[in-house]
Parts: sequence; C-alpha cells; structure tokens
Amino acid sequence: MSNAMRRCWTLAPLLVLALVACNREPPATPAADLPPPASDQPVEDVPPATAPPAGATGAAPAASGMARWDGYGDARFGMGAAQVRQAWSGALEGGGADDTTCFHLSPAGEASPVGFALMFEDDRFVRYSVANEAMVAPGGGRVGMDAGQVAALYPDRIREQPHKYVEGGRYLRIPAADDSATVLLFEVGADGVVDQWRLGLPPQVDYVEGCS
Repeated sequence: MSNAMRRCWTLAPLLVLALVACNREPPATPAADLPPPASDQPVEDVPPATAPPAGATGAAPAASGMARWDGYGDARFGMGAAQVRQAWSGALEGGGADDTTCFHLSPAGEASPVGFALMFEDDRFVRYSVANEAMVAPGGGRVGMDAGQVAALYPDRIREQPHKYVEGGRYLRIPAADDSATVLLFEVGADGVVDQWRLGLPPQVDYVEGCS
C-alpha cells in the first residue's frame, strides 16, 4: 500500500468524529440560568394596598351629638340659668334683669343670637332654637332640608300645623320617641324648606314669638 493511501485511512476516522460532533445539539441551559421572559410593557413598582384613612368616605360629617331630646350638651331642661352657665364649656351672653322672667342666652361671640339661643322661663331652661345649617337636630333634621327629607327622617311621627305668619308655611311638630314631654319643631317656609328648628318643653317650644 502506498504512503498516500495510508494517510487517507488515517484521516478518515478523524473526519467521521468531527462530523458527528458538529451534528450534536448543544446541552440545555439550566432553568435557573435562563433570563426572565421579555415583557411587552415595562414593569412598574406597585405600592402595597392600604386601607383608606378613617372617615375618608366623602360623606358629610356626622352630627356632633350635642343636640339632645333632654337638653343641649351638658345643659338639661329644668336647670336654672346658673347651673347651665356652670355646665356650659364657654361664656353665655344675654339674660333678663333678674334672670327669672323669660329670656335667652347665647354663646359669647355668636354672630347672631337668633342663630342659636337657649330659652329660660322662671329661671328654668325650657328650650333651644337653631337658625343655622351647621347644627343637626336629634334624628338628623337640619335647616336647609325640604319637608320631604324631614318626613323621611321621622316617619309616622310628624304632626303638621299651619304657620302663624307665613302663608303656605307650616310647622312640623315631632314628639320625643321616648315618651318624654319634649318636642322637636321644624319651621318650614312657603318654599317647603326648613328655615329654623327648636326643641324643648311645651308650652314654651310652641311660643312663636319666643319671649316676646
């Protein structure tokens, strides 16, 4: 055998091994080493969900609870003027010459005594009257509501009476639900809207002219 043929027989196995190596598939990359899949949109940091702050409901603030069927705040119907002044958190202005006849007291600095006033007769706290939209009556009624809204708050408890001075106006008279003697009374104008309310003991709660 010639030398050329010997070299061909020697190289042939090497060529076969090279072809086999080229046809092998590369080993699979372990899953832990794979990069994360691409996303169509960028990933954003999402803050953890948190509960909404207390009171963040958009609702109107709840009534303060100062208006009561038996008085206002720490002042109770039947107290004398001196007792009410002592129970009140601030100064009260007004009063009669001897504080025994019918008179009103209002918080010092009140823009208008008509807005909120405590009535006394024979030195007894007998009623309070409200003519502003900020204060809420027991049960939820307030100035600015229409008669239908008031009726919905006090179902089957209202007795209507015609207004003494306003044509088309009326009084919505509501006795206390606890069978006490006190009465809540809303004054409704000819437009059907509450313009003031008062709460107290009969007969003083029905005085249309107050102490006049």
